[in-house]
Amino acid sequence: MHDIVYELPKGFRCSGSTCGIKESGHPDLSLFVSDVPATAAGVFTKNRVVGAPVTVTRSRVPRGDARAVVINSGNANACTGQEGHQNALTMTKAVADLLQCSAEQVLVCSTGIIGVQLPVDVILSHLPESISALNSDANQFRDAAVSMMTTDTFPKLAMEDCRLPDGQTVRISGAAKGAAMIAPNMATMLSVIMTDVRLTETQAAELLAAAVSQTFNCISVDRHTSTSDTVLLLANGAAVDRPAEEDDLAAIQRALTQVCEKLATDIIRDAEGADHFITVHVNGLETEQAATAIAREIADSPLVKTAVAGADPNWGRIVSAAGYAGVDFEADYVSLLINDTLVYRDGMPVSFDETSLSAELRANREVTITLSIAGGPCSGSSAARFWTSDLTTEYVRLNSDYTT
Repeated sequence: MHDIVYELPKGFRCSGSTCGIKESGHPDLSLFVSDVPATAAGVFTKNRVVGAPVTVTRSRVPRGDARAVVINSGNANACTGQEGHQNALTMTKAVADLLQCSAEQVLVCSTGIIGVQLPVDVILSHLPESISALNSDANQFRDAAVSMMTTDTFPKLAMEDCRLPDGQTVRISGAAKGAAMIAPNMATMLSVIMTDVRLTETQAAELLAAAVSQTFNCISVDRHTSTSDTVLLLANGAAVDRPAEEDDLAAIQRALTQVCEKLATDIIRDAEGADHFITVHVNGLETEQAATAIAREIADSPLVKTAVAGADPNWGRIVSAAGYAGVDFEADYVSLLINDTLVYRDGMPVSFDETSLSAELRANREVTITLSIAGGPCSGSSAARFWTSDLTTEYVRLNSDYTT
C-alpha cells in the first residue's frame, strides 16, 4: 500500500513540514498550490458545530480562481469563537501575500484538538519556509499528506490517470487524513483532490458531490460526524486547458470516484484500534437511499462491530440493525451472508459451522456482510455499499485519554 509512487497532476506543487503546533514535534503544516488559478469545489460536514476553517472555506467555494489550500494538524480551530475565525482568515491572507494573490483565493482546513485557540503565530513564522519548499515531486506530495495526520498511522494518497474520449490524458490525485471521529455526512476527515483537467464551477461541484456520496459518505468508524470534515477538489486545466465537454464527464467521474474510494477506504483501514475492515453490501431495495439507510445502520451498530471484533458470527445483531433502519421491508424476504457463508435465508436461520466461521473471522482482516431482500415492500434492484471497522478495546483506550 505504501510503496506506490503517487504523482501530482500538472501545475500543482505541495509541501509538508513542521511548524510547531504539535508537542510531539511531528509534521503539522501542509500546502497544496496550483500554479495557475483553479476551479474549486467543496463538500463539508453537516454538523452544526463547525470549525472556523469550515466557515471560511465554505464561503469561498465554488469558485474559478483558487490558488491554494493550507492545512494545519494538531489543532482543529473549532469552538474558538471570533478569535478562531480571525485566525483562519489570517492564515489565508498570509499564504496569499506570499503567493501574490488575494486571500479569497486561498482555502483553509484545520484538524486536531477542539476548543483550543490555534497558535497562529507559529504558523505565520513558518509559512515562508513552507512556500519555499513547494515542489511538484512525489516526495513533497507524500510529505503534505503526512503533515495532515493526527492519529493516522500512515499517509493516505491516491492517483488515477484518466484517458478522455479525444485521447488526451489527465491526472487526478488526492490526499486525505482520518482515523477516528469518522461518520462523514456531507471526521476528523480532510481531503484535497487535484486534477489538471479544466472544469467549470458547476461541473466540479456536481462531480465531487457524486463521488463523495459513493465514497466518503459511505464510511464510518464511530458514527461521530466531526466539526471539520472537508473534501476539496481543485481543477486547473494545466494538462487540458479546454473546458471539459459532456463526453469527458463520465470518464472524469469514474476516475474521481476511484480516487475518493481509495482515500475513503484507507481511512477505514487505518481506523483507530481496528482489527477488521468490514464491507457491508445491501441488495434488492427499491431505491439506493433505502439500501444505504440499511447499510449505514448495520455498519454503525456497536453490537455488530463488537461481534466482528470478537469473531462472533452473530447474525441476529445484523438482521435486527437492518430492521430499525426505517425502511419498510418484509423480514420474510431477508437473507444474509457473512463472508461467503449463508447464515440466514428468507427470514429464517440456516445451519452453518459457527466454529469454522468464527475461526475465519479471527484469521482474516477483511470481512464482508451481504444482506439481500428478495421481495415484498420496498424491494427492487437497487443496492448500496458501506465500509466500516470493528470496535475494539484499543479504540476505547485511544479515545479515553485523547486530550489528557
